[in-house]
Amino acid sequence: MQKEGSIVGNHSENLLFLTDDQIRQGIEALYFSYRAFTSDPDLILQDINYGRAHHRALYFINREPGLTVTALLDVLRVTKQSLNRVLRTLIEDGLVDSRVGRRDRRERLLFLTEKGQELERRLSEPQRARVRSAYRNAGPQAVAGFRQVLESMMDRDTLRQFHAMRDDAQQ
Repeated sequence: MQKEGSIVGNHSENLLFLTDDQIRQGIEALYFSYRAFTSDPDLILQDINYGRAHHRALYFINREPGLTVTALLDVLRVTKQSLNRVLRTLIEDGLVDSRVGRRDRRERLLFLTEKGQELERRLSEPQRARVRSAYRNAGPQAVAGFRQVLESMMDRDTLRQFHAMRDDAQQ
């Protein structure tokens, strides 16, 4: 018995009918792949009493040295209180350096220390290796389709933010 499904596609000749079971399988694949994606860093984080929020902060500060606290809040979409707890720990542990902004002295610019860069590398390298391997195994067409699926799940503001970050990295 086939359950009610969804039609996906932009052009009538490219319509794709998906059953609820196929959509459920996709959702479950996302959950399980995310669990695998975070498993290696989680072991390291557990040993040093950090959580995934610490990793995400390290990742984005490493990606854009001099990132403001406000920009990091916007990327992570967490409360100020939550981010402040994470940043306080990272700063106290010598992983992040917070500097006063040159143009606006109220701004705090975030940089990873050498120690922070090393931890970020230890946390993210297994993830890069996992994604690299998956992309290689799937092939370029699947990679492009996967990226399209991920971007299609983002709301307009998130997609804009994602594209802006990607464009900044290419400059």
